[in-house]
Amino acid sequence: MIITLTTPAMLFPAVSLLLLAYTNRFVTLASIIRTFDPKLEDENITEQITNLRKRIYLIRRMQEAGVVSFFLCVLSMMAIYLEYQQIGSYIFGASLICLMYSLYLSVREITISCDALELHLQYFSTNFKQRNNKK
Repeated sequence: MIITLTTPAMLFPAVSLLLLAYTNRFVTLASIIRTFDPKLEDENITEQITNLRKRIYLIRRMQEAGVVSFFLCVLSMMAIYLEYQQIGSYIFGASLICLMYSLYLSVREITISCDALELHLQYFSTNFKQRNNKK
């Protein structure tokens, strides 16, 4: 398959926005982690911290895969520009694979995030039940 110089260039806005979204997720998690008080640690907070650790690890891997995808995309464009069409096509394919891996990790991180929210909601529903039983 012959690709032109503009084919890899179409990934630039998508990968850039994806990296921005990943960075926003990381910043949000960092601010949540900084609000935890080690003195108030209980079972719920311990489980939340475990989930946050997993999510931070996944976000780091998502960002790494996204950056590698971006780098390979640029490398692909260079190869195509220098008229190494076949090599450029293979590098572009590798870029797409890295992008797919990054998106897969994103879905895993979202799943863990939903599990963390469910855990948090269970804590509140338990407290709500206890308050209603006291009345």
